[in-house]
Amino acid sequence: MEPGNHTLHNLFAQLGLGSDQTSIDAFVKNHTLPNDVKLIDAEFWTPQQARFLKEELREDADWAPVVDELNVLLHRSR
Repeated sequence: MEPGNHTLHNLFAQLGLGSDQTSIDAFVKNHTLPNDVKLIDAEFWTPQQARFLKEELREDADWAPVVDELNVLLHRSR
């Protein structure tokens, strides 16, 4: 995949999660985070998923903008 072509659907697939819109919407609805919990520290990630998210953010890698998008979605109030 070329840099900049990553989408939220691709990120969910990369994380091994359902990547269709219905699955993404359900995940966001069921995993809203309080403001004081960082995305990478959420208890619902597997160690591998958390490591991937952390590395992408730390390295400001190609996936970082989409990880940021997920972060915003999960920190919205219910």
